[in-house]
Amino acid sequence: MNRAYSTFEIKSVDQEQRLIEGVASTPELDQHGHIMEQAGAQFALPMPLLWQHKQDKPIGHVLEASVLPTGIRIKARIAKDVLPFIDEAWALIKAGLVRGLSIGWNPLEPPTAEKNGGLRFAKWEWLELSAVTIPANSAASILTVKQFDLAASGLNLPGVTGLPVVRARKDAPAMNTLQEQITNFVNTRAEKVAQRDTIQNKASAEGRTKDTAEKETFDTLMLEIKSIDAELADLRAMEASNVAAATPLTSVTTQTKAAEMRGGVQVSFKANVPKGTAFTRYIQALVVGKNSRSDAIRYAEQQQIWNDQTPEVLLALKAVTNPGTIAEPAWAAPLAVARPMVDEFLDLLRPETLLGKVPGLRNVPFNISIPVQTGGGTYGWVGETAPKPVGQLQFASITLGIAKAAGIIIISEELAKISNPSAEGVVRNDMIRGMAQYLDTAFIDPTKAAVTNVSPASITNAASGFGTAGTSGDNARTDIKKAITLLTAANYPISETVLIMSESNAFALSTALTTNGVRVNEGLTAKGGNILGVPVVTSQAAGGVVALVHAPSILFADDGGVNIDVSREATVELNTVPTSPPTAASVLVSLWQQNLIGLRAERFINWKVARTTAVVYTTATYI
Repeated sequence: MNRAYSTFEIKSVDQEQRLIEGVASTPELDQHGHIMEQAGAQFALPMPLLWQHKQDKPIGHVLEASVLPTGIRIKARIAKDVLPFIDEAWALIKAGLVRGLSIGWNPLEPPTAEKNGGLRFAKWEWLELSAVTIPANSAASILTVKQFDLAASGLNLPGVTGLPVVRARKDAPAMNTLQEQITNFVNTRAEKVAQRDTIQNKASAEGRTKDTAEKETFDTLMLEIKSIDAELADLRAMEASNVAAATPLTSVTTQTKAAEMRGGVQVSFKANVPKGTAFTRYIQALVVGKNSRSDAIRYAEQQQIWNDQTPEVLLALKAVTNPGTIAEPAWAAPLAVARPMVDEFLDLLRPETLLGKVPGLRNVPFNISIPVQTGGGTYGWVGETAPKPVGQLQFASITLGIAKAAGIIIISEELAKISNPSAEGVVRNDMIRGMAQYLDTAFIDPTKAAVTNVSPASITNAASGFGTAGTSGDNARTDIKKAITLLTAANYPISETVLIMSESNAFALSTALTTNGVRVNEGLTAKGGNILGVPVVTSQAAGGVVALVHAPSILFADDGGVNIDVSREATVELNTVPTSPPTAASVLVSLWQQNLIGLRAERFINWKVARTTAVVYTTATYI
């Protein structure tokens, strides 16, 4: 009897059941020079599960075996409370010390020789499976060992022979109603469809076939989706049977009333796609539709992957076409559909900017007068019968007017029409990073002065600057101590201050060591953290600026929306600093002539330092 080896992965563990899942054989060449064709295996279940190929050491049985292109996946049960060596074998398997599976087999046909010197067996008899310590098939090495209660994965066999058991939600509580079960399986199916499509789209975009790992994951997802479809068919059949036998209820016309009749359950699901995908696809449809709503709808309807993953895109496109006026209260309904996708873009933009990172900033409305106390009363010790000092509070007012940041992104029409996630990511990431970089620079650059009715000054523009002590870690501590001294002298509490610096400066300080080789700033990385409890926020836009900021003294206004306009016919000046107003020397480019598309993003935002003493900074490059 011959042997061939593979490795297994423990998918689920239960102290009572002792079930394991793994790969019994793969089509790869093993160290014995054998290639086993999966489709040629002939076997009967249940099959003996042995320990280290010892026929006198049986430890359980193979219960299920599924022949896949990437290998033969098995499910086996290890016996319990029979002999001590079985319990010892189980402990070694569960601990991950024994990771191999080996098949015992006999050829049913003579093998054929391969160019690489191996022998291919097209038909063979599978006699037994063993758990072994050293596998010969190095291409199937195990990567992870996971343990969890089998009860969380469902104990019942699937409704379709050979399909895996799929749980709607891991560790989910028992679902009592058919509707709850259907909803959760629909949600799970959408997630698995998204994962499957991501694998296929990546391989297609790179012009190649799926690799071994991708193929195995893809095949597993296909089986799980098929298993879910079979379960959904059973659940819906039961639901239809219950409906036929149910007593009709009074019809409802509102979502609230319907939710009440369902016991307050609001049914919804969302595919596992990157944040901002729905918003990007919405804009993409408008681009391809050349701002024609009907053409955009037709394009969206043709994208099957969109309908599976982001159905709200098509709903938004159709909803926005509904007529509405101020006199009609229903006009807000279609707008509410598109709004979450705009917020999706904001959720990505804000954390990338300093305004989104700095904690404690004070958010205020546009064009509202805000009183700011600039002076306090007079207080002192007073003797018996002596007059008390009389002081006077001093106030000033600040108003944040409307200001906007804007940018135009130019992409090719070919790129816009590509509907795979990589193209969507190009558009999304460019919009996020471009706007983020501009806002960060405008927020922190000391040379950025205010332009009346156009843009705010940076928070460091009118702040107190001081010379750096040098470039070393010790010099950096001296700089930070001086900044803290300046702010505390102006009565700002250290607990409300934030350090802003570049990622490169933060990284340099994070690597500073004592003479004993101990990190000086253990809580700091290039992405931020803290220095002795003072929060550190990083952005490469800071350059050499190292600023200490009293966050509550920074006022900012933000309307919470991003306006996106799309044009193919515009003529633009492709310049980061366009001439204003355009002159005869301005070089303009026709988007229509060049097959280009312009996306213009505008965000209304403004900020101001309430007290000029609330920010101090130095300019340094630490090494």
